[in-house]
Amino acid sequence: MRTNSLILVFVALMTFSAGAQKYITKTGQIKFYSEAPLEKIEAQTRQVKSVLDVATGRFVFQVLLKSFEFEKALMQEHFNENYVESDKYPSSTFRGKVTNIKDVNFDKDGLYDVFVEGKLTLHGDSCNVKEKGTFEIKQKQVTGKAKFIIKLADYKITIPGAVGNNISKTVEITVDVTLDKANL
Repeated sequence: MRTNSLILVFVALMTFSAGAQKYITKTGQIKFYSEAPLEKIEAQTRQVKSVLDVATGRFVFQVLLKSFEFEKALMQEHFNENYVESDKYPSSTFRGKVTNIKDVNFDKDGLYDVFVEGKLTLHGDSCNVKEKGTFEIKQKQVTGKAKFIIKLADYKITIPGAVGNNISKTVEITVDVTLDKANL
């Protein structure tokens, strides 16, 4: 699995234009949160790989689903075995573009609104995602943040009837990645 992650990052870097300025991280953070009347479910991981090509705005990230950590071990087990089926679908990816990349001055510290659109793949299904986020430029680093909601049914993740009231049909995803300039 680790090999697949490295291959994704390598392919992403190689498919971006040769002379472009790129930013990369292997330690981004993704959190998810869902709340239902009986229980809230939260998890996070700091094993997010991401690449940004400043010239084109292309933006890719990948996360291994088994890397999410839960407060309760049973939740983590159910997440991996029953919902995302992480043995069958080990990772989730986003491949997209920052549509207003020209509005970001990567040479000047500041906070910039960005618009990202692309395809999020989870549980073997891909859906279009279009969200607003921010890039904070500080000391030549780029910190990207976004928050969005997904519907589990869009990714064919089913909730068994017995626990239907315990699990929300939507999940809030929070992305926080700090990227450093790649030395290629």
